[in-house]
Amino acid sequence: MGAAIPPLDIPERRTSRGRGRLQLFLIVSLVLGPMILATSMYKLQFWVPEGRSFHGEMIGNGQMRADIGIDAKEQRWQLLVSAPAACDQDCRQLVYLARQIQIGLGRDASRASHALATAQPLAADYQALLGQEYPQLQRYSLDLQRYGRQVSEPGPQLWIVDPHGNLVLRYDGQVNGKQVLNDLRHLLKLSNIG
Repeated sequence: MGAAIPPLDIPERRTSRGRGRLQLFLIVSLVLGPMILATSMYKLQFWVPEGRSFHGEMIGNGQMRADIGIDAKEQRWQLLVSAPAACDQDCRQLVYLARQIQIGLGRDASRASHALATAQPLAADYQALLGQEYPQLQRYSLDLQRYGRQVSEPGPQLWIVDPHGNLVLRYDGQVNGKQVLNDLRHLLKLSNIG
Protein backbone atom coordinates (compact mmCIF):
# COMPACT_ATOMS: atom_id res chain seq x y z
CA MET A 1 0.00 0.00 0.00
CA GLY A 2 1.20 3.32 -0.80
CA ALA A 3 1.20 6.63 1.00
CA ALA A 4 -2.08 8.44 1.37
CA ILE A 5 -2.63 11.24 -1.07
CA PRO A 6 -3.60 14.52 0.63
CA PRO A 7 -6.95 15.98 -0.46
CA LEU A 8 -6.70 18.59 -3.09
CA ASP A 9 -7.88 22.11 -2.27
CA ILE A 10 -10.52 22.61 -4.85
CA PRO A 11 -10.77 26.26 -6.04
CA GLU A 12 -14.52 25.81 -6.36
CA ARG A 13 -14.86 25.37 -2.58
CA ARG A 14 -12.88 28.56 -1.85
CA THR A 15 -15.04 30.51 -4.28
CA SER A 16 -18.33 29.44 -2.66
CA ARG A 17 -17.00 30.30 0.81
CA GLY A 18 -15.92 33.75 -0.38
CA ARG A 19 -19.29 34.29 -2.05
CA GLY A 20 -21.10 33.33 1.18
CA ARG A 21 -19.04 35.79 3.19
CA LEU A 22 -19.72 38.54 0.66
CA GLN A 23 -23.46 37.86 0.84
CA LEU A 24 -23.38 37.98 4.65
CA PHE A 25 -21.47 41.26 4.55
CA LEU A 26 -23.99 42.76 2.10
CA ILE A 27 -26.97 41.68 4.22
CA VAL A 28 -25.45 43.14 7.40
CA SER A 29 -24.56 46.35 5.51
CA LEU A 30 -28.12 46.71 4.22
CA VAL A 31 -29.50 46.37 7.74
CA LEU A 32 -26.98 48.42 9.71
CA GLY A 33 -25.90 50.90 7.03
CA PRO A 34 -29.02 53.12 7.04
CA MET A 35 -29.08 53.23 10.85
CA ILE A 36 -25.43 54.26 11.02
CA LEU A 37 -25.95 56.86 8.29
CA ALA A 38 -29.05 58.34 9.96
CA THR A 39 -27.34 58.50 13.36
CA SER A 40 -24.29 60.17 11.82
CA MET A 41 -26.46 62.70 9.97
CA TYR A 42 -28.25 63.58 13.20
CA LYS A 43 -25.16 63.78 15.40
CA LEU A 44 -22.88 65.52 12.90
CA GLN A 45 -25.60 67.63 11.21
CA PHE A 46 -24.72 66.86 7.59
CA TRP A 47 -27.12 66.28 4.69
CA VAL A 48 -29.91 67.78 6.80
CA PRO A 49 -32.60 69.10 4.43
CA GLU A 50 -33.08 72.86 4.51
CA GLY A 51 -36.59 72.78 3.09
CA ARG A 52 -39.67 72.31 5.22
CA SER A 53 -43.32 71.68 4.62
CA PHE A 54 -44.78 73.70 7.51
CA HIS A 55 -45.25 77.45 7.89
CA GLY A 56 -45.26 78.09 11.64
CA GLU A 57 -42.52 77.72 14.22
CA MET A 58 -42.03 74.05 15.07
CA ILE A 59 -42.07 73.29 18.79
CA GLY A 60 -39.87 70.22 18.93
CA ASN A 61 -38.69 70.26 22.52
CA GLY A 62 -41.55 68.32 24.12
CA GLN A 63 -43.35 71.37 25.52
CA MET A 64 -46.87 70.71 26.69
CA ARG A 65 -49.88 73.00 26.90
CA ALA A 66 -49.47 73.02 30.70
CA ASP A 67 -45.88 74.27 30.34
CA ILE A 68 -47.14 77.57 28.92
CA GLY A 69 -49.67 78.03 31.71
CA ILE A 70 -52.83 76.47 30.27
CA ASP A 71 -54.39 73.66 32.25
CA ALA A 72 -56.85 71.93 29.95
CA LYS A 73 -57.91 68.46 28.96
CA GLU A 74 -58.79 68.13 25.29
CA GLN A 75 -58.67 64.83 23.42
CA ARG A 76 -58.69 66.37 19.94
CA TRP A 77 -56.32 68.53 17.95
CA GLN A 78 -56.68 72.11 19.07
CA LEU A 79 -56.24 75.56 17.57
CA LEU A 80 -55.37 77.52 20.70
CA VAL A 81 -55.11 81.30 20.89
CA SER A 82 -53.08 82.62 23.83
CA ALA A 83 -53.38 86.26 24.90
CA PRO A 84 -51.00 87.33 27.70
CA ALA A 85 -52.45 90.86 27.68
CA ALA A 86 -55.95 92.10 26.90
CA CYS A 87 -57.60 90.43 23.91
CA ASP A 88 -56.96 93.20 21.38
CA GLN A 89 -57.66 93.32 17.64
CA ASP A 90 -54.90 90.79 16.79
CA CYS A 91 -56.23 88.40 19.43
CA ARG A 92 -59.78 88.71 18.13
CA GLN A 93 -58.57 88.12 14.59
CA LEU A 94 -56.79 84.93 15.69
CA VAL A 95 -59.94 83.69 17.48
CA TYR A 96 -61.92 84.28 14.29
CA LEU A 97 -59.19 82.62 12.22
CA ALA A 98 -59.08 79.55 14.51
CA ARG A 99 -62.81 78.99 14.03
CA GLN A 100 -62.57 79.48 10.25
CA ILE A 101 -59.68 77.01 10.05
CA GLN A 102 -61.68 74.42 11.99
CA ILE A 103 -64.63 74.91 9.63
CA GLY A 104 -62.22 74.73 6.67
CA LEU A 105 -61.19 71.22 7.70
CA GLY A 106 -64.50 69.98 6.28
CA ARG A 107 -65.08 66.33 7.15
CA ASP A 108 -62.13 66.42 9.60
CA ALA A 109 -63.61 69.37 11.54
CA SER A 110 -64.73 67.04 14.34
CA ARG A 111 -61.09 66.03 14.92
CA ALA A 112 -60.19 69.58 16.01
CA SER A 113 -61.44 72.27 18.36
CA HIS A 114 -60.67 75.95 18.90
CA ALA A 115 -59.92 77.65 22.20
CA LEU A 116 -58.90 80.94 23.78
CA ALA A 117 -56.63 81.30 26.82
CA THR A 118 -56.43 84.77 28.38
CA ALA A 119 -54.62 86.18 31.37
CA GLN A 120 -57.05 89.09 31.78
CA PRO A 121 -60.84 89.10 31.81
CA LEU A 122 -62.47 89.78 28.45
CA ALA A 123 -64.38 92.98 27.76
CA ALA A 124 -68.11 92.50 28.41
CA ASP A 125 -69.12 93.18 24.81
CA TYR A 126 -66.57 90.70 23.45
CA GLN A 127 -67.60 88.14 26.08
CA ALA A 128 -71.19 88.45 24.88
CA LEU A 129 -70.13 88.19 21.23
CA LEU A 130 -68.16 85.00 21.95
CA GLY A 131 -71.13 83.46 23.72
CA GLN A 132 -73.39 84.22 20.77
CA GLU A 133 -71.11 83.77 17.73
CA TYR A 134 -68.61 81.19 19.02
CA PRO A 135 -70.63 78.72 21.11
CA GLN A 136 -68.05 75.91 20.75
CA LEU A 137 -65.06 78.08 21.70
CA GLN A 138 -63.36 76.64 24.77
CA ARG A 139 -62.02 79.24 27.20
CA TYR A 140 -59.16 78.85 29.64
CA SER A 141 -57.26 81.06 32.04
CA LEU A 142 -53.60 81.70 31.27
CA ASP A 143 -50.97 81.57 34.04
CA LEU A 144 -48.68 84.48 33.16
CA GLN A 145 -45.73 83.25 35.23
CA ARG A 146 -45.50 79.91 33.42
CA TYR A 147 -46.30 81.55 30.08
CA GLY A 148 -43.57 84.20 30.53
CA ARG A 149 -40.94 81.57 31.31
CA GLN A 150 -41.63 79.70 28.06
CA VAL A 151 -42.76 82.34 25.53
CA SER A 152 -40.68 85.44 24.88
CA GLU A 153 -42.72 86.89 22.01
CA PRO A 154 -45.24 89.54 23.07
CA GLY A 155 -48.77 89.58 21.78
CA PRO A 156 -51.26 86.87 21.01
CA GLN A 157 -50.13 83.56 19.54
CA LEU A 158 -51.93 80.79 17.67
CA TRP A 159 -50.84 77.27 18.60
CA ILE A 160 -51.57 73.87 17.12
CA VAL A 161 -51.78 71.39 19.99
CA ASP A 162 -52.01 67.61 19.51
CA PRO A 163 -54.53 65.40 21.40
CA HIS A 164 -51.91 64.55 24.04
CA GLY A 165 -51.39 68.24 24.89
CA ASN A 166 -48.05 68.61 23.06
CA LEU A 167 -47.39 71.97 21.41
CA VAL A 168 -46.68 71.30 17.74
CA LEU A 169 -46.61 74.64 15.86
CA ARG A 170 -46.80 78.33 16.83
CA TYR A 171 -47.85 81.34 14.76
CA ASP A 172 -47.82 85.06 15.51
CA GLY A 173 -50.76 87.46 15.17
CA GLN A 174 -50.07 88.19 11.49
CA VAL A 175 -50.33 84.60 10.27
CA ASN A 176 -51.89 83.58 6.97
CA GLY A 177 -54.92 81.36 7.64
CA LYS A 178 -54.44 79.24 4.51
CA GLN A 179 -50.96 78.28 5.68
CA VAL A 180 -52.25 77.21 9.10
CA LEU A 181 -55.06 75.23 7.45
CA ASN A 182 -52.56 73.47 5.19
CA ASP A 183 -50.31 72.66 8.16
CA LEU A 184 -53.21 71.27 10.21
CA ARG A 185 -54.54 69.22 7.29
CA HIS A 186 -51.07 67.75 6.83
CA LEU A 187 -50.84 66.88 10.54
CA LEU A 188 -54.29 65.28 10.56
CA LYS A 189 -53.41 63.27 7.47
CA LEU A 190 -50.27 61.89 9.12
CA SER A 191 -51.83 61.34 12.54
CA ASN A 192 -53.81 58.38 13.79
CA ILE A 193 -54.71 60.13 17.05
CA GLY A 194 -57.48 62.60 17.76
